[in-house]
Amino acid sequence: MPKLPEILHRQVADSQLFKVEQLDLRFSNGVERRYERLLGRAVGAVLIVAIRADGQVLLIREYACGTHRYELALPKGRLEKDETILAGANRELMEETGYGARSLTEITSLTLAPGYMAHRTHVVLARDLYAQRLEGDEPEPIEVIPWSLDDLYALSQREDCSEGRSLAALYLVRDYLQKELQHA
Repeated sequence: MPKLPEILHRQVADSQLFKVEQLDLRFSNGVERRYERLLGRAVGAVLIVAIRADGQVLLIREYACGTHRYELALPKGRLEKDETILAGANRELMEETGYGARSLTEITSLTLAPGYMAHRTHVVLARDLYAQRLEGDEPEPIEVIPWSLDDLYALSQREDCSEGRSLAALYLVRDYLQKELQHA
């Protein structure tokens, strides 16, 4: 394993949601470079693949400020301080879809752009759903759209479905469920 670069200088800029760090680094071979990275203020996030009894996955359509359009993606959100991954996933699921889950399984965690972001998103599989709505912080109602795991390619080709985390999570869960069936 290579030796981590030495941090020579760190400069920070703060926003409401993020901290931007500018790092002056010296690598083990003596080369010095300046990097910037984005640090989230939250303790992490969850992305929920909720599967109904009929096998349909619950997607949501909500406004995405980064693309300035409505995007189709999985339910997701930041974890609250001292909240477990599974509790946070169930809370976000209830807030965004109106369902809770009796069975929650952490599949993996993903980074979005590790070259400049420290943010981690935990992918959680939610099954055995039941109706339960919690009040969330969304500015408008979120549309819930069922989608078949058998039609992921069509989903990936939609212009309004561009979030890489959601697509990766759907493919990972599809494979996880196929392996689960093979071992049953």
